[in-house]
Amino acid sequence: MPWLGSLPFYATCLCIILPPRSVDSFHVSCERFVWKIREMFSSKQLYFFPPLLRDPQETVVGWYSGGKMKMSPFLVLLITLLSATAALPSEALNVRGHLLKSKTFLSPPIFLRPGSVSNKWYFDIAFPRGHLALKSFNGEVVDERGVPVPLHETYLHHWVVEPYYAPKEAAAAAETQKLSKIILNRNSGVCKTTLGQYYGLGSETRHTATWVPDPYGIEVGNPEAPPEGYEEKWLLNVHAIDTRGVTDKLGCTECRCDLYNVTIDEYGRRITEDYTGGLYCCYDETRCKVKEGFADGEARKVFLRYTVTWLDWSDAVLPVKIYIFDVTDRALLEGKSEPACKVEYQVEECSSENRANNDCVHVQATKQILPRGGDIVFGVAHQHSGGIAASLHGEDGRLLCESVATYGEGQEAGNESGYIVGMSTCYPKPGSVTVRDGEVLTVVSNYSSERQHTGVMGLFYILVAEHEQQQQLLPAAAGKPGLCFSFPVSWCLPSWLSSNL
Repeated sequence: MPWLGSLPFYATCLCIILPPRSVDSFHVSCERFVWKIREMFSSKQLYFFPPLLRDPQETVVGWYSGGKMKMSPFLVLLITLLSATAALPSEALNVRGHLLKSKTFLSPPIFLRPGSVSNKWYFDIAFPRGHLALKSFNGEVVDERGVPVPLHETYLHHWVVEPYYAPKEAAAAAETQKLSKIILNRNSGVCKTTLGQYYGLGSETRHTATWVPDPYGIEVGNPEAPPEGYEEKWLLNVHAIDTRGVTDKLGCTECRCDLYNVTIDEYGRRITEDYTGGLYCCYDETRCKVKEGFADGEARKVFLRYTVTWLDWSDAVLPVKIYIFDVTDRALLEGKSEPACKVEYQVEECSSENRANNDCVHVQATKQILPRGGDIVFGVAHQHSGGIAASLHGEDGRLLCESVATYGEGQEAGNESGYIVGMSTCYPKPGSVTVRDGEVLTVVSNYSSERQHTGVMGLFYILVAEHEQQQQLLPAAAGKPGLCFSFPVSWCLPSWLSSNL
C-alpha cells in the first residue's frame, strides 16, 4: 500500500494545524499517533516537538537519519508557509468562518535574589482588546533570553489574571488615584471575593490545559459592560519564590514561617503561633533562609511569558461562566449564608498507626452551592506539592470531574522532580455533565500525609454553559458530529476542524 509512506507526513500536518494548546488529551493522542506511525518505519526516526510546551511557531518537524536533519519537500513547503505567518503579531486559523488568534506577551520584569519573594500586582497589562471570546491563557516563567526557568530555581507559587474597570481619565492622572477608583470584574463565584480570577495556575502551568472547547468561549471586552466613564483593563498577579541556594527548597515553597523569620503579615498583623506556614509568611519582599555564601547573591531578572488565544465575539460563540470552589470553605457545613473561602490549609503528618497501615492520605472535603446550573464543559483542580488529586461531586454523589496531579521526574523545566508539573483536566461531552441551579456540590482534595505540608490548596475551577443560552445556539450545530478515530488510542478531531472537512 504505497499511501502508507505518506502517513507520517499527514499525521504530523494534522498535529501542526491544531489550535495552539488545544485540548490536552487530544494533543497527547496526536503525539502518540505520530510516534506509533514512526515505529512502522525502522530506517528513519521522526523528530517531533508537540505544541504543548512551546508556542505554535516553535513546533518543529522533520526526518532524523544518520545524524543529520532531513526535510521532505512537502515538509519544507509546509514549514515555509508556517514561517511566513510567524512574523505576524498573532496567529490566525479559520474556525467556522472566524479567526482564531493567538499572541504572546511578557509581564513586567521580576527581580529575584536567592531566597527572595516577589508577589506583585501588575495593572493595565498587555492584553488583547475588543469584544472577544477567550479560548486559552497559558503562562510560564522565563529568563531574559526567553529560556524557561525550572521550578527548582524559581518556584511559581501562582499567577492569576482578571479584568477590571478603570476610569477614562487623562494619562497625567496619578496612578494611585486611578487605582483607588477601579472596579474589579470578577468571575461568577463561588469564592469570587477571594478567588476572582478568570485564569490562574501555579507550578502545574506548563502541562495543564486551559483550552475552552468549541463552541464555547469566555466573553470579555463587551463595550456595554463597563459603567459609564470606565473602560476594561486587565491585571496580573505573579507570586514567585527564588529557591536557589536555600536551606530547604520544599519548606520555602510551602512558605514555612520559621524559614522566612517573620512574625507579622504584610498588613502588620501578628501571625498566630498555630500558623506554621502559608501565604501570611511569604509575601512580597520577604526572603527564605539561604545557605552560607548565597546571602549576597546576584539579582536575576525573570518574566511571566503568557500566551492568549481568542476569537472575536460573535453569535456563533456560546458564553460560559467561571466558578471556583475552595475546599477550605466551611460556611455551608456550619450553617452560614456567606462563603468563607480561606484559600489555604495545612496537612499534618500521618499517625504511626496510619503509617503502619500504609494509609498516609489526608482527605479534605466540603460542600458549596453552585448559584446557576448548566452543563460543565471544562474542569481542573489546583494543588501544591504533596497533592494527589481533587474531585467535584454532585448532590447525589455522582462524579462530575476528577483532576489528578502529575509530578516531574527530572531537572529540566516542565519535568522537575518532586514538583507538580501538571493537573489533568475534564472535557465532558456536551450535555453529559449537568448541574442545576442551587445544587450543593462536594469538593474533595487528597494530599499525601507522609510529612507535614503547610499552605496547601484545594481549588476546583469549572466552566458552565447555561441551558437557556445553549438552546439558542446548539440546534444550528445539530447533526454535525465530530470525526473520531480509534488508532492508536480513541481520539476525535476538534469540532471546528471536522466541520470544515
